[in-house]
Amino acid sequence: SFRFVHALRSTTGTSVDFRQGVGLFGIVLAAIAAQLNDAVLNTALPDVGGALDIGTDLTSWLRTLFITGEVIGMCSSPSLGLGFTFRRFALFAIGMDTVPTLLMMFGSGSLPILPLRFLQGLGAGFTIPLVLTIGLRSLGPDVRLYGLCVYAITATLTPNLAATFAALWIDVVGDWRFLFLQVIPFATLATVFVWWGVPQQPPQSERLRHFDWPAVVLVAIGFGSLSIVVEQGERLDWYNSPLICVLLLVAAIAIPLLVVRERHAQVPLMRFDLFKRRNFLYPSITLILFSVISLAASAVPLMFLQVVHGYRPLQAQILTLEVAASQLVLLPLTAWILDHERIDARWISALGYGCILTACIGCALLNAAWVRDQFYLWQAFFSVGFAFVVMPLLMIATNSLKPEDGPFGSALVNTPRAIAEGLGVWVLGLIARWRGGLHENQIVDLIGQNSLFLGQVGPLPQAGSPGANEAYRALGAEVQRQVVTLTTIDSYIVMGMLTIFLMIVLALVPVRTPPPRIALRQP
Repeated sequence: SFRFVHALRSTTGTSVDFRQGVGLFGIVLAAIAAQLNDAVLNTALPDVGGALDIGTDLTSWLRTLFITGEVIGMCSSPSLGLGFTFRRFALFAIGMDTVPTLLMMFGSGSLPILPLRFLQGLGAGFTIPLVLTIGLRSLGPDVRLYGLCVYAITATLTPNLAATFAALWIDVVGDWRFLFLQVIPFATLATVFVWWGVPQQPPQSERLRHFDWPAVVLVAIGFGSLSIVVEQGERLDWYNSPLICVLLLVAAIAIPLLVVRERHAQVPLMRFDLFKRRNFLYPSITLILFSVISLAASAVPLMFLQVVHGYRPLQAQILTLEVAASQLVLLPLTAWILDHERIDARWISALGYGCILTACIGCALLNAAWVRDQFYLWQAFFSVGFAFVVMPLLMIATNSLKPEDGPFGSALVNTPRAIAEGLGVWVLGLIARWRGGLHENQIVDLIGQNSLFLGQVGPLPQAGSPGANEAYRALGAEVQRQVVTLTTIDSYIVMGMLTIFLMIVLALVPVRTPPPRIALRQP
């Protein structure tokens, strides 16, 4: 926006600020590409799995390995960026995210694909935290609030673009290879902008010599095990799986050891004492649950439409595109509202939660006859709610950090965000298993109890008779449609309950903070 560019130039009155803005934009493009690599592939997994000759079970590991690599990268990215310089490390992260993506296109079978997927997640983990880290270092207080919009884009806009890109490549272009080739324009522009815009600084060799490698190992073991448990637990039947039991034990040991290690490390990866600040604790809690709640506007309606009405991504993607496109307007608008001294960010957040809760209640009224048109209004409520929650959250978090706390805060904010991706999948899987199984049993039981009445309407043919297979297949499909409908309603109810919980957290934890141009003004 004009105001953003004007403020960016007026901060110091030099062209260096403009170059740093270009560099920051390059990091944003790289982060968008990294998230699209994840979300688009997950959306098109059935098509990609078949094309790459990977079975259903191994296909599920594509998401798991990406999140595992992302968690490791996110915790170590800010500290490595300081040590190697952000310019060099950002260029390396872009390459780490791009090269495995392109190599996956030529692979076949699980042996080459799964390790490449892990490396792809590691590259994404290296890239995404740099948006917040470099943004806090390069943007002055007058423009910081508007600069936070670009980080918010990676949290609200990009995930909702996945269905649109998947529909474009699978249903319009008709070539799954473009799912991987789409990274090329993003990576090319990001490389040019970062190389020209991010200033080159001398590496901090002292920081590299004291880099906390034991903490990286503990993160890989602890959070890596936890992400696998969350992602694969439902498929492997939780405690009935020896692998899940062992990984839970490993995570229960490694994560507390990480906390103890970071308290005594000379140069820690993460400073857990930042959680003592109420305005930093609140965003850390909220981002985890917000990532789960955001599925109510993406994965939940898409799954309903695909199963109940047989929608292809091209037909369903308009719902998530509505949320994504609206963020380009709503995020800067929210930043402008928060930039007024009299506005309390907590009230804006409360209004956002109210919009999300309203959308969850409205969507919980759905039935099997709902199609795409019935979701438009509630998607608009989700759009407003997401912008009104994310922008105040970022302002509250960054105002509580000093410049030297930026890398540690970025690691603490982004690492749980990566874990939350798997947590959201687990929540939806848990609802489908518990509530879906309950609904299916009740529907089948009702069919049995009313068999005499149904027989008067039109008796089912005997097994083995002509048309029996088609009749029972149609009955099973209708039962499945009703089960998915009722499970979708339960999903919206759960998301609404989580929203109410975050409203309670909002009322109890954070304190009021003015906009950055006032809160961070030098005395």
